[in-house]
Amino acid sequence: MRTVDRVLIRAPLDRVFALARDVERWPELLPHYRWVRMLERRPDGGRVEMAAWRPFGPPPLRYPAWWVSEMQVEPATPTIRYRHVAGITTGMDVRWEMRDVGGGGGVAVEIVHEWAGPPWPLVGRLVADAVIGPVFVHGIASRTLAGIRRRAEAA
Repeated sequence: MRTVDRVLIRAPLDRVFALARDVERWPELLPHYRWVRMLERRPDGGRVEMAAWRPFGPPPLRYPAWWVSEMQVEPATPTIRYRHVAGITTGMDVRWEMRDVGGGGGVAVEIVHEWAGPPWPLVGRLVADAVIGPVFVHGIASRTLAGIRRRAEAA
């Protein structure tokens, strides 16, 4: 499974990167996040527990998602990487890349999720490609990018 979500944010790179890396504030900034907890803090990231809602149709239809990731922050590139280590998406690799488009054009942000799927015989990859990736991963990532864009552009 591979999903790619992109957005152009008309704000300075340092503001966008700060919002993207400050995951503990996401629940106050992004209404679909239920909670985010740093389980282990390191200078370059840490172990983070995240929980979000995946809405379906009209409110209040929504499905809870939960995972734990190893987070690595790379300010020089600027990139943020996650490796899911607990939850149904264990083994998923996530990469946030940010690039200043120059000329005051803003910041291009891309989130790539890659995963072989759950370890379910015969159907794991199919479920990841047909449901988990396009419905859950893309559903949450696209809302996260939209919320980061709103906050960065409003500041």
